Amino acid sequence: MRTRIILILSAFCLVNACTSEKKLAYLNNLPKTGEEQRFTMSPPEYKIQARDVLYITVKAMDPDGKITDFLGGANTAGSSSFAIGGGSSFLIGYTVNKEGNLILPVAGVIKAEGKTLDETRIALQNEFNKSYKNATVDCKLLSFKYTVIGEVKAPGTFYNYSDYLTVLEAIGQAGGVDDYGRRDNILIVRPLEKGTKTFTLNLQDKNILTSEAYFLMPNDVIIVQPQKQKLFNINFPVFSAVLTTITGVLTTTLLLINYFGK
Repeated sequence: MRTRIILILSAFCLVNACTSEKKLAYLNNLPKTGEEQRFTMSPPEYKIQARDVLYITVKAMDPDGKITDFLGGANTAGSSSFAIGGGSSFLIGYTVNKEGNLILPVAGVIKAEGKTLDETRIALQNEFNKSYKNATVDCKLLSFKYTVIGEVKAPGTFYNYSDYLTVLEAIGQAGGVDDYGRRDNILIVRPLEKGTKTFTLNLQDKNILTSEAYFLMPNDVIIVQPQKQKLFNINFPVFSAVLTTITGVLTTTLLLINYFGK
């Protein structure tokens, strides 16, 4: 009796603990090697929001014939903040205030909220052209942060300094999905100006490449859901101890019944 119970328990544990190779793969329905399939991708245009931090440079030739960044080193109290980028270099960033404006030397107040980075760069270019001849303006977003939590190997908040970031790259930065994570149920939480929007992605399906959430936006949160096996494995020691106790009690009871029955 006891041996039968142990065999049944072992078989049950084996079935619940096993994970197929298909569940561990990414994009497992892509064409086979040698075949070609194209996916149309449309990277989103991010609209600047209040409290965003921008890195802005205005380069032009000074009277001595040298190319100078006329915003370099500017640090007006209340209008700029610092961020650490790649290589531990310090960049001067200008914060979009709660009214949605940038406050810059020479240019003064520039409306930025609701504009794309390129639209903001053009507005800045037009303004600085009034003061500098042949100036070149560059504008980058410093506050592109995203968070990856759940069943990944290195959860946390990360910063992106390139123009675009995909969900696959973001999960890769977090060490990838761990052994208990579901690759077919990734939740993306995206804060918007008037609320929050959510997406559910399947990293095993090639259609993710055309999803609206494939390219991440600043402040996105990626949540990797756990597999059912994790709950079972966590509680298995408790189940095992309880079952062992029950089996021991039943065995002792049967032995006593058998003994006194004689």
